[in-house]
Amino acid sequence: MKRSSREPLPLADRHTQRFALRPFRRRDIDALYRAVCASKTELAEYLPWATTAYTRATAASFVRDSIHSWRETRAYDFAIRRPAEPGRHIGNVSVWHVSRPFRSGEIGYWIRTDETGLGIATEVARAALKIGFEELNMHRMVLRIALGNVSSERIARKLGFVREGVLREEIKVGARWLDHSLWGLLDHEYRRAESARRSVLD
Repeated sequence: MKRSSREPLPLADRHTQRFALRPFRRRDIDALYRAVCASKTELAEYLPWATTAYTRATAASFVRDSIHSWRETRAYDFAIRRPAEPGRHIGNVSVWHVSRPFRSGEIGYWIRTDETGLGIATEVARAALKIGFEELNMHRMVLRIALGNVSSERIARKLGFVREGVLREEIKVGARWLDHSLWGLLDHEYRRAESARRSVLD
């Protein structure tokens, strides 16, 4: 039976080969705050919220909003953790609706600086696509990437996304307006790519 877009996802952990992805809880505030502080310089290049004004209260506000968004089916944020290190926050990965009538969604993620280069973003973004296409019954998923973020463009290609165009001066980060490239993946493209990947793994 297909899930209604107004019905919240089950509040359960999802697992990849190496990581647990779990809904945020209030006890995650301090770990999230420490991870952002350890990565602020790199995150600030592309993300408007990663500023010197980011405080523990900012992290607490995000966690509260994440819990409410889940209940209201607006967005689904997951904390990325290693099962052996449940208190270490590795980053976030999120799935949200862009258009419910047309079953369109978007994913986003960030990884703490001292964990980049280990294939984590690719692994958790693939899990987010699985949530979008298999749990939320999306027809289309998009990924927006700031121009110049070459590593994220590489991830998009690995996951089978097609680069569709550029959104000019879409967001302002500090004093700079950033362009974003727009990447799209359709449900039949996802299923074909996943089938091919699983056959290689088998």
